[in-house]
Amino acid sequence: MSLTRLNATAATLTKNRTEGSVSPFSGMCVTCVDGCIGMCEIGKSAYRGHEVIYPQPFGIITTAAEKDYPVDYSHFNILGTAVGAVGIEADSNKAIFPNVDLETSIGTKNKMKFKLPFIIPGLGSTNIAKNNWPGIAIGSAISGTALTIGENVVGMDVESEFDNKKIIKAPDLEWRIKLFREWQQEDYGDIILQANVEDTKLGVQEFGLSKLGVTTVELKWGQGAKDIGGEVKIKDLEKAQLLYKRGYVVLPNPTDPKIIEAFKKGAFKEFERHSRIGMVTRDGFLKRVEELRKLGAKRIFLKTGAYRPADLARAIKFASEAEIDLLTIDGAGGGTGMSPWRMMNEWGVPCVEIHSLSYEYACRLDKKGKFVPDLAFAGGFTFEDQIYKGLALGAPFVKLIGMARAPLAAAMVGKTIGKKIDEEQVPVYIERFGVTKHEIFVTAPELEEKYGDKFNNIPTGAIGVYTYYHRLAQGMRQLMCGSRKFALKHLTRDDITTITKEANEISKITYIMDVDRDEVDKILES
Repeated sequence: MSLTRLNATAATLTKNRTEGSVSPFSGMCVTCVDGCIGMCEIGKSAYRGHEVIYPQPFGIITTAAEKDYPVDYSHFNILGTAVGAVGIEADSNKAIFPNVDLETSIGTKNKMKFKLPFIIPGLGSTNIAKNNWPGIAIGSAISGTALTIGENVVGMDVESEFDNKKIIKAPDLEWRIKLFREWQQEDYGDIILQANVEDTKLGVQEFGLSKLGVTTVELKWGQGAKDIGGEVKIKDLEKAQLLYKRGYVVLPNPTDPKIIEAFKKGAFKEFERHSRIGMVTRDGFLKRVEELRKLGAKRIFLKTGAYRPADLARAIKFASEAEIDLLTIDGAGGGTGMSPWRMMNEWGVPCVEIHSLSYEYACRLDKKGKFVPDLAFAGGFTFEDQIYKGLALGAPFVKLIGMARAPLAAAMVGKTIGKKIDEEQVPVYIERFGVTKHEIFVTAPELEEKYGDKFNNIPTGAIGVYTYYHRLAQGMRQLMCGSRKFALKHLTRDDITTITKEANEISKITYIMDVDRDEVDKILES
């Protein structure tokens, strides 16, 4: 059901009074009664107005679209075979799934290695990101993967210091980088510093490159969750005023005496901090890439969102001309710390469509002999089957799958379990596995053997991320073994099939009834 028909959702803490009888085209209760207190979204908007635009409660949730798109990755199936092996000797004693190689690398002159083909595309200034950063950062590092510091981290840090509107001290940013670096495995992965319009004005990437040992930076055009800049809620008046003075768009104006009085009286309890939208040009993009290279950036990425196809073409073409190291393409419906709820559901190009277009555009450049940057697909990926399909759909250009909500969920669960262990209040659902982290986390013995006494310094949130990635890795190896593909570089679009005509039309991946027709004829007619 399209979300445009809905008038109530857990995301905005609303519900219909007549839940069993709802108008299919408006989402309103079939009988809207005079005297109702307004539990639905219309009703709540009647007294909280613009606050109901956003998912709630802010700071302790992540959100993703509730819309049921006509086509998604479930419309594809993975193909297996009983014949041969690619990337390993066709020997039943050697072609076993633990021998599948999941390592990959991206980039041009300065390659970045990955033990697993996962990257977290950007966790920025939201409370949910900061509160779980130890788990996310350390978990990514010990897994041999990469993590992106998202937008507005420096601007939101009340302890940041500026000189002539340029950053000279950024404790929060420094802490985030340091956590990853302390646990980074050899040369695997990296901590990536992203920048939006405000970050660029403040000189965040320049500061990171010159003062904090950053080697990889990312330019941000947008994301799949929204087509405006980032936003957060601010409960503290002084912080809202500070951000306003730093140049952010803060609503309502926290320096207006009437607004201050209303806030103190409790008329509203949160300010909104918004980021500005960027204005992309070819020359501006190429100039910025060159500036960053001169500043010492070893690798430069670009992340773009679910904008119209012409913008996707611009992203791929500009990335090609600049010969950047990675282009991340995020489809509509993906997750976020906070985005306007209806926008998240009703704007942009969905994942299968934008990923299929990305492959098409990359092929067009490749056929002309043009440079094609390594690609990462993002947008609602959570498990190994979807990861496999995304890598296959975009092969050979797609090297990584971007995920944020899923590893963040693993970090949050791991962190919560750790707290319950410390409080000696392990829930019954988990207690059946034990009451210590050595008993509960299945990867604990492996990590303890590797890190020794240092294992005790790994937060349970990080163990949660590592263990989740461990599950994805084994699942991927099993699927790839079944396809007889024993390294990621051997995956092709022929390793998946479409099971609906709509998916076939969009992706040009072969429909299941047409797979192997020529080979079948040879077999049967021989």
